[in-house]
Amino acid sequence: MRILFWIILSLGLGGWLAVAHADTYQLMDGTSVSGDLILFNEAGVTLRTPSDSYTNVVWPMFAQGTLRQLAQNPKIRPLAEPFIETPRPAKDTTVTLREVSRLQPPPEKSLFIALLSSSVGFVALLLLYAANVYAGYEIALLRARPIVLTMGVAAVLPVLGPIIFISLPVWQETEPAAETQPGEPQSFSVPGGAAPMAASVAAGGVHISPATGTSVPQPEAQIFQRGQFMFNRRFFETKFAGFFPTIRRPAEKDLVLVIKTARAQLTVQRITRIATNEAHFEVLQGGGRQEMMVPFADIQEIQLKHKDA
Repeated sequence: MRILFWIILSLGLGGWLAVAHADTYQLMDGTSVSGDLILFNEAGVTLRTPSDSYTNVVWPMFAQGTLRQLAQNPKIRPLAEPFIETPRPAKDTTVTLREVSRLQPPPEKSLFIALLSSSVGFVALLLLYAANVYAGYEIALLRARPIVLTMGVAAVLPVLGPIIFISLPVWQETEPAAETQPGEPQSFSVPGGAAPMAASVAAGGVHISPATGTSVPQPEAQIFQRGQFMFNRRFFETKFAGFFPTIRRPAEKDLVLVIKTARAQLTVQRITRIATNEAHFEVLQGGGRQEMMVPFADIQEIQLKHKDA
């Protein structure tokens, strides 16, 4: 009986000690399981519970703290480490402000100085200045003013100088008085003509009429220079109306116009047509006649004279 008692007592004490030394494992769902680790593999572990039953627990069911506890065993570490989450490093949310280089605005200065400080602006100013001087030249032609004076003032007073001259009226000088008394016609003879001719110079142009008596010397040529007269369409229509018809009157057919330009001197027999800015003349050239266009701005001087003078 004593032997049987000690056997039963030793078995009960061993079971109590086994329960006392059983490990507790925390699971992901918040529960726990206690027991001795009997078997482990890639699928999980097998535990023997205090009630002398066996249960299988797969690796993903263990909590992270339990997995780290099991990984302390060198044999279990290779199986448990793949399921252990590596803690993310804490992010530094501190914002550090750094100084950056900024473009400095240009210093404030006038528009003229700003244009001079750049090559493009300097070229633009130079072109505007040249256009201002050229405007003085055109205004001198338009207002019948001395070209040198107008361009000089435009060069010294840009913009203001051309405005002053364009505001002035056209400069017209009175024609010099004829040596003969008013009403006394000048008479001259036309070579090969039937009778002597008499010419009288009027404000509206030249009038030629037959004259009686002996022939007299041919009159001097009339000269019209730029600056003294404004060469335009009205000037030609007023002064030289007799040069427009295709068939000129016998009393006027021996008169010619000598027009001087900067490039040539033209002997005009007839004015074929006239426009706002130029006139078309029938000129003698190379032993023949041809039509030539001459801008009013190119005409420097006009002479009205006899063709044999």
